Amino acid sequence: MADLKFYTNPMSRGQTVRWMLEELGEPYETEILDYGTTMKAEPYLSINPMGKVPAIVHNSRVVTEVAAIICYLADAYPEAGLAPDPQERADYYRWIFFCSGPIEAAFTTKAMGWEVPPERQAMAGFGNYETAMRTLERGLKGREFIAGNRFTAADLFVGAMVDFMLGFKLLEPKPAFTDYAKRMTDRDAYRRAQEIDGKLIAEMQAKQQPAEEAEAEAHPS
Repeated sequence: MADLKFYTNPMSRGQTVRWMLEELGEPYETEILDYGTTMKAEPYLSINPMGKVPAIVHNSRVVTEVAAIICYLADAYPEAGLAPDPQERADYYRWIFFCSGPIEAAFTTKAMGWEVPPERQAMAGFGNYETAMRTLERGLKGREFIAGNRFTAADLFVGAMVDFMLGFKLLEPKPAFTDYAKRMTDRDAYRRAQEIDGKLIAEMQAKQQPAEEAEAEAHPS
């Protein structure tokens, strides 16, 4: 049995952790959880009382939250080279946590159709959507990588988030964003992760279809 267990649903932010795990190249066990059922019940609630994925258990230690998992794994498996040299850690931590904090909050409020009133923007950690995205754009402009001169876990996390926002039209497709996302996802580990989760999604959808058809037959319109 692997010392590393991954709890996820293929249609979740677990896709980012899957990519990280594939970058590591280490054995790991996967447990797929369903929204509303196994994700919201024991034994998983003993892992994450929030009832959300992803989560990992590594050598009996639980880690939740994508950014925390990414940073933890980069340190736990230094041979993968995904944590930068100590002198390059400032940008590494800055941009990982900027994206997990202000950027996450900014695109979530935008997706919900919420606007922060101007007089309340000082209370919001991200200020407003435009300021947060403009800051991210400035951070990416003129750089091949977000921290140092090689691919790190920061590029994986930021690249995954930028790619996600572009895919769901939560981010204007400016060259700084599109070029960065394209470069960061042009990796074998990313393609392997997408293939794994893509197959899992297809399997889940195939199982759901007969149930939906049976429901339609039982309750015709």
